[in-house]
Amino acid sequence: MASINLVKGQKIDLTKGNAGLTEVIAGLGWDPVTAKGFFGRKKQADIDCDASAIMLNEEGKLVKDSNLVCFHNKQSACGSVIHSGDNLTGQGDGDDEQIKMDLSRIPADVHKVLIVVNIYDCVNRKQDFGMIEKAYIRILDGKNSSELVKFNLSDNYTGSTALICGELYRHGSEWKFSAIGEGSHAVHINELARRYS
Repeated sequence: MASINLVKGQKIDLTKGNAGLTEVIAGLGWDPVTAKGFFGRKKQADIDCDASAIMLNEEGKLVKDSNLVCFHNKQSACGSVIHSGDNLTGQGDGDDEQIKMDLSRIPADVHKVLIVVNIYDCVNRKQDFGMIEKAYIRILDGKNSSELVKFNLSDNYTGSTALICGELYRHGSEWKFSAIGEGSHAVHINELARRYS
């Protein structure tokens, strides 16, 4: 199956038509904006963006702290959602951070996995997503790393310190993906997660 590019608000069925798809990877990437300096082009200061997964129940609530998978809690208690580790700069090609999900092992009381990104220490560093470019989220087949869908986060997120990128959610026995792309404000992932408790 060829990769599908989504736009904000679009939804796609991941598992229908992909028989046997149980393992997926949410890959997230971003780069610091390149600014023009006196002697040509120069990079912005490193920006430490952190990808996280918030596992929500049918009412959209985070039922246990272990259902927040992020740089300081790299695996859900059930072991179905695992964070790849923290990228401190956003430099380099390809995904900056990945979150692996075994859809067959996600507990029945979890109906959504919300994928978010926030800027670490954003207040002290005076950083926001207006200083980020080429941000995207993509969903890969966990078995062969082939790209299933990609959503470029191309809106102007100046002033936002957190991004709600997208969500995987149950629809009957299938799993779907929704491209959200909403800017928000949260000084820490724990603050963002508390909004769902």
